[in-house]
Amino acid sequence: MRMLHTMLRVGNLDKSIEFYTNSFGMKLLRRTDYPAGKFTLAFVGYGSEQDNAVIELTYNWGVENYDLGTGFGHIALATEDIYSACAIVRTHGGKVTREPGPMQHGITVIAFVEDPDGYKIELIQE
Repeated sequence: MRMLHTMLRVGNLDKSIEFYTNSFGMKLLRRTDYPAGKFTLAFVGYGSEQDNAVIELTYNWGVENYDLGTGFGHIALATEDIYSACAIVRTHGGKVTREPGPMQHGITVIAFVEDPDGYKIELIQE
């Protein structure tokens, strides 16, 4: 067994693809329209789906936003420079909700950002 992907429902697929590829350096791995189901799937990540876990961005045609609910926590990404990562997020429509700094009760430097749909992403300094 291995982890394949995390799925996020998004309200503007092009904006979300731009955010994940430009803010975090992910690549658009594939994008497929399903006209009969009225949805589009786009997969973004750092490498082949055969070797890496990826993010599935699901756009249901005509749905512009979702209630995020209380069950989802966040996606976590490691970064070599958390401060520049936060600056890049800001330039691509994201929001920094917790500035970089040591985590409470620890020394690991973390930050939290939100994507254009409000999903939380934790950045962890390597």
